[in-house]
Amino acid sequence: MAGKVVLTYFDARGKMESIRWLLTAAGVDFEEVFLTKREQYQRLLDDGSLVFQQVPLVEIDGMKLVQTKAILNYIAEKYNLHGKDIKDRVKINMYSEGLMDLMDMIMTSIWAPDPESKLENIKTKAKDRYLPVYEKALAGAEYLVGGRMSMADVQLLECSLMLEEQFPGILGAFSNVKSFQARMMKVPAIAKFLQPGSKRKPAKPDENLKKTAMEVLYLYSP
Repeated sequence: MAGKVVLTYFDARGKMESIRWLLTAAGVDFEEVFLTKREQYQRLLDDGSLVFQQVPLVEIDGMKLVQTKAILNYIAEKYNLHGKDIKDRVKINMYSEGLMDLMDMIMTSIWAPDPESKLENIKTKAKDRYLPVYEKALAGAEYLVGGRMSMADVQLLECSLMLEEQFPGILGAFSNVKSFQARMMKVPAIAKFLQPGSKRKPAKPDENLKKTAMEVLYLYSP
C-alpha cells in the first residue's frame, strides 16, 4: 500500500464516507483498512496515530490525519476543489458545514434505538432550513461556488442521495438541486462510484457491524 492513500475506519459510511466521496471525485485511488477488533484500535492509540483517540484516520503524503473537516480541507486544497481564492473557500466551507450538519443528523438517527422518531424532524429541517439554501445557490448556476466543482458540490450530491434514501421524493420541490444531482452523477469517476461493487458503503449498517464498532471503541463492555 506504499504511496497510496490509506483510510482506516469501519466498513460503514459514518464520518469516512464524505472522505471517500471527495477522493473519488478527485480521481484518487485509495486503500481501506477496516477495524474489526479492539486490538487494532489499541495499536493505533499506542503508536500515537490517533491524536484525539478517534477515527477516521487517513494516511496521505506521509502524514497521518484525523478530524474529518481537516482531512476534507486538505484533500480539497490538494486537488483544486476549494475555490480560486479565500472568498471562494469561505463560501465552500460554509456550504460544506451545513451539509455535514445535515448528514450527521441522518447518520446519528440510523444508530438510534428508535430511528423513526428522529427522521420526521430531520425531514422537516432538510426541507425548511437546508435544501432552500442550495436551491437558491444553484439558481442559474452549474455549481455552488465560482463556476467550478468544489468540495461542497461533492457533499451536496452525497447528501441529496442520502436524503432520497430516507425520504423518497424529497427533492420534488427543489428542481435546481435535482438537476444538479443528475449532472454530478454523470461525472465519470462519480458514476463509477455509484455502481454496485464500488467502495461506497450501504446506507444502513447491519447489527453485526454495530456490535463490532461498539466493541472496538469500548462503547460497552464486550
